[in-house]
Amino acid sequence: MSTAKANLSFFVVLLVFVTIGFIATIMPWFGSVFWAVIFTVIFWPLHNRVLRMMPRFRNLAALITLILWIFLALIPLLLITGALIREINAFYELVRDGQFNIAVYSNVIIDKMPDWVHNALGYFEITDLADIQAKVQASLANLSRTAANQAVALGQNTLWFFAALGVMLYAMFFFFRDGLKLIERIKYTIPLTNEYRNTLFERFTTVIKATVKGNILVAMVQGTLGGMIFAFLSVQGAVLWGVVMAFLSLLPAVGAALIWFPVAVYFLATGAIFKGVILTLFGVFVIGLTDNVLRPILVGKSTKLPDWLILISTLGGLSVFGINGFVIGPLLAALFIVCWQLFAETMVEHDAAMIRLKKSETLEKLKRPTPPRN
Repeated sequence: MSTAKANLSFFVVLLVFVTIGFIATIMPWFGSVFWAVIFTVIFWPLHNRVLRMMPRFRNLAALITLILWIFLALIPLLLITGALIREINAFYELVRDGQFNIAVYSNVIIDKMPDWVHNALGYFEITDLADIQAKVQASLANLSRTAANQAVALGQNTLWFFAALGVMLYAMFFFFRDGLKLIERIKYTIPLTNEYRNTLFERFTTVIKATVKGNILVAMVQGTLGGMIFAFLSVQGAVLWGVVMAFLSLLPAVGAALIWFPVAVYFLATGAIFKGVILTLFGVFVIGLTDNVLRPILVGKSTKLPDWLILISTLGGLSVFGINGFVIGPLLAALFIVCWQLFAETMVEHDAAMIRLKKSETLEKLKRPTPPRN
């Protein structure tokens, strides 16, 4: 082995070990850095506007954007989190004490169903729903207990929470200030030609913006609208159900309707016709259409993932990465598609180039004069 190859091999091994060590070092703060990137992407248009007003003062522009983010996003999120923790604890106590029983609410709806629904249930031998109701109640109790324990743990780890928040704010400042330079440095390290490197980064940037804006912003809007209509109709735990609807809105087709539709049916079944009609109309024409209206405006139609892929990647992301997975899952799915599309286009171009080369070689052979025969 030559000295150059030996040096390169040693450097590659060293680079791998150093990279693994660096990743292991920052893993405890992965959530902080990850959400710093997400919020930077969301607020980047605002930062560009601030930067255009003071192009020579990048530090000040980044600081102003960060202060605006604190007032526009952080403070509302902290207030919502505080209200959410209180409502989770209150809901857990209701479930634990038996004051919230899914069987009571479902029986009211079942009793009000028309005869053809009861006949259909009887045809499929679904007559005794007690076991199903008991399992749902047990699952609800376990889920609320887990959520309450997580809320208590969050309150007990106040020091860690503020440390993580500080790391996120610190990272956001430098991402706002040096984000473009950082992207250029990352691009420079990718071992591809300039053409493929620029294409790859252009598509990556597009799909990251599409995933972040299309998932997070639409989910936040739908959850906010759902919580507002629940509060208007005096539904207990409006903040809690609004947050749940925000998460469920990541699931295509049904989404937030898994929460507001049963409540609307319960209103109609118990004689609260006005509330039921208002919630149904608001859910269908406001919450339901938000995704169809906002997503094309925010991300365009070309970058939209198939609904089934969003569902699978969201659920898989939550299973693997926890709360961060509802963004990481669809993001990885989108990047997976982009990489394979780029690879396929590269192979097509390579095959076309080989065909052109063979044609040119054939033409060259035909143009050559044939030697005279003796």
